[in-house]
Amino acid sequence: MLAVHLVSFFFSKLQEDPTKKVDRFLHAMRLQDDQLIDISKRFLAEMKKGLSAESTAAAAVKMLPTHVRSTPDGSEKGQFLALDLGGSKFKVLRVKVREDVGIRKGGVEMEEKIYPIPKELHVGRAAELFDHVSESLKDFLHEKNIGLEKRHPLAFTFSFPCEHPSLDQGLLVSWCKNYKIRGLQGKDVVQALRQSIGRAGDMDVEILAMVGDTVATMMTCGFDDQCCEVGLIIGTGTNACYMEELRHIDLVEGDEGRMCVNTEWGAFGDDGALDDHITEFDRDVDAASLNPGKQTFEKMISGMYLGELVRLVVLKMAKLGLLFDGRVSDALRTKGKITTADVAAMEEYRNGLNNTRNILAHLHLDPSPDDCIAVQHVSTIVSFRSSNLVAAGLAAILTRIGQNRNVRGLRITVGVDGTVYKTHPQYPKRLHKVVRRLLPECQVRFVLSESGSSKGAALVAAVAQRLTSQRRKVDEALSLFTLNQQQLQLVKSRMREGLEAGLKSKGSSVKMLPSFVYHTPDGTEYGKFLALDLGGTNFRAMLVRFKRQKSRLYHKIYTIPLEIMQGTGEELFDHLAQCVCDFLDYMGLKKARLPAGFTFSFPCEQSGVDTGTLVSWTKGFKATDCEGQDVVSMLREAIKRRNEFDLDIVALLNDTVGTMMSCAYEDPQCEIGMIAGTGSNLCYMEQLKNIEKIKEDSGITRTDTEMCINTEWGGLGDDRCLDEIITPYDAEVDIHSVNPGKQRFEKLTSGMYLGEIVRQVLLDLTRRGLLFKGNVTETLKTPGIFETKYLSQIESDRLALLQVRSILQHLGLRGTCDDSIVVKEVCGAVSRRAAQLCGAGMAAVVDKIREDRRLERLSITVGVDGALYKLHPHFSQVLKETVKVMAPQCDVTFLPSEEGSGKGAALIAAVVRQKQEM
Repeated sequence: MLAVHLVSFFFSKLQEDPTKKVDRFLHAMRLQDDQLIDISKRFLAEMKKGLSAESTAAAAVKMLPTHVRSTPDGSEKGQFLALDLGGSKFKVLRVKVREDVGIRKGGVEMEEKIYPIPKELHVGRAAELFDHVSESLKDFLHEKNIGLEKRHPLAFTFSFPCEHPSLDQGLLVSWCKNYKIRGLQGKDVVQALRQSIGRAGDMDVEILAMVGDTVATMMTCGFDDQCCEVGLIIGTGTNACYMEELRHIDLVEGDEGRMCVNTEWGAFGDDGALDDHITEFDRDVDAASLNPGKQTFEKMISGMYLGELVRLVVLKMAKLGLLFDGRVSDALRTKGKITTADVAAMEEYRNGLNNTRNILAHLHLDPSPDDCIAVQHVSTIVSFRSSNLVAAGLAAILTRIGQNRNVRGLRITVGVDGTVYKTHPQYPKRLHKVVRRLLPECQVRFVLSESGSSKGAALVAAVAQRLTSQRRKVDEALSLFTLNQQQLQLVKSRMREGLEAGLKSKGSSVKMLPSFVYHTPDGTEYGKFLALDLGGTNFRAMLVRFKRQKSRLYHKIYTIPLEIMQGTGEELFDHLAQCVCDFLDYMGLKKARLPAGFTFSFPCEQSGVDTGTLVSWTKGFKATDCEGQDVVSMLREAIKRRNEFDLDIVALLNDTVGTMMSCAYEDPQCEIGMIAGTGSNLCYMEQLKNIEKIKEDSGITRTDTEMCINTEWGGLGDDRCLDEIITPYDAEVDIHSVNPGKQRFEKLTSGMYLGEIVRQVLLDLTRRGLLFKGNVTETLKTPGIFETKYLSQIESDRLALLQVRSILQHLGLRGTCDDSIVVKEVCGAVSRRAAQLCGAGMAAVVDKIREDRRLERLSITVGVDGALYKLHPHFSQVLKETVKVMAPQCDVTFLPSEEGSGKGAALIAAVVRQKQEM
């Protein structure tokens, strides 16, 4: 009775639409979008696992670094030799990249010769195989009349699994494709080739790169489409590679730039990640393979297995009576009798059913029309599943790239090669459609590789050669900013000489201006004081209250417009008086006559604590009729003209002095003040006996033994004593500044100029074709456009390359990843030199203090202010390290000023008022 029911059941199924019958039978292979999205997420997780040093050993997807760090940018050129070894034959090629007039612009021309590899070499010794390869290369050179007057760069495509410690190294993991050669597994294939070339003699070649076919595909397509950053192989085997951010590749040192990663995605699922999608047919294919339990994903996708999957499905359906009236031929039972080429033929648009009938007849079957439709549909489902799985894996890779770039709407090109993709009539269209459905916000373009892996390998070598040449030239440019110990010692010595000379006379480039501040705070300061601070493009008015060693501060900031900075002196000081009036009105103190300290951060010669004659403007100020005038008197006169309030200006000070006083309120050991910001300067407490140029009638009392000296060290080098370390870029910045030939040390170290130095370097490198493909924009030619704040942003953290790209876009420059790395290196070289120079200058000061006090060891604190010190990620550390090396007998502590020079101005007013009341 049961047999009757089964026959009845199968008979009824035979009467229905044959495609629906197959759909029901292979429902597990028909993957829906939600399943593909889930598979894509699983693969994305495997990618992260493979990239991490902690989990890569357990990862099924190995994510192997290739050391290919750049895709072609279109500027590559040259002539290369190429070897392509991966089967029973290998090729030797000459590849010309833009070398001949006949080649179209941007084109590549190849000449090749195929050399057979005798079967005995497939199982011999490694030396025998590579000696044959080398002799064939030698034959090719002679045949093509390629001379040996110069060394020829060579690229090597080696299509066997390898780990790459570097671009020109490849450690063989295992042989495949019927090769079982002794003595090479785990060893460097490139070294074996080099040795055999040496044995052959009469060849001068340099092996620049060794790659696999996936990378070569990406590079081939990337030469014509610079958006190509993914390589995909769908052929006998399957694999994918892509350009990953170097900071995510734990197995490679460095965190800047990108590197191509060979995913080796064929092993996806070897750890069970795809078990819920594995069918009984997949298990049968795996069990009969040479590597059971391995390459799970590849066995569901690649051309080596698609035909066999179709055969197993058709065999099972026939055994169940769902095809051929239950009849099964011996041919259908035989492994390999249905090939992937058969699958492609069965799915042809017009001839597919006829091809299916012929293929089945060749298997000694007698199919009905419905049988042919059903078998054709089996082929469609099996190949469709393959393209769906490839789409899911590719979607994961594209998602990863989008996450790395922090963009959703990715625009990218995928280079593709492989017989399945090339010969299957429906495969490409299906793949493209599913990828775009899974990633609707991405603009994905697929480009077929027409020229094979040999061209790609040569292009890898061309890119490597380009990068090497560019790297050498960039390094040469940046080496100008590298200071050795001898040069730093020179700067320290010149600074010490400048300090000594400035204390004796007014003619020194280091001005050494007396401040007439004799004491640092002692904590007893009390009351309300006004502080005014002019140090750059902003003016700050503050009210500071001191009580019981604590302080409270209220302030407002006012902008100084450029037309005021470079207008007349009367306009400038009238503007300051207006700002003070507004602040007093804001604080309700317009009628009070408060003691005030005036921080004026420009070189002044003082004859007392409340007077100061402006020596020269700096930091872009150029107000007329100010130099040689008493700035305190000018401010008092402006207040008098306004006739709305009055101030008791009791002290004039420089911002370095204010910083020292502010920090000394917190730390009594603070006897040095330093500014590392828009400007660069330093002050320190000097012994009065050493200040030879000070007048006897300057108000010094017998109890005064020290005075704070404002060094104005920015003028070091105005006498050309630093010419040995001045670069051509510094000279350009100086020539186009508002004060050529002046403030040379400041122009090497301060925030006002570092960005402009960087711009000059970038401009030079671009003009030389080493950046931005030589495209010099009008924006890049604009002085001041590269602000110093960009240096801090660019060097700040691991997201630096994204920040670089953002800044480059702001400058109207479309830079590659390599361009971004160079820009960051330029910023680093310029800012590091600035910090080292400040460190050498600081070392001169602390050593002088130690020697003057006749101490074996000095412990001292430096109060520091300025955006460069506070905001730049590396400046402060390089400064400290340099001081430690250049002044080893001094223990120097750096204390950032919390309230800046404004609080210091109020403190000096308080100290002066206390002294007056004594």
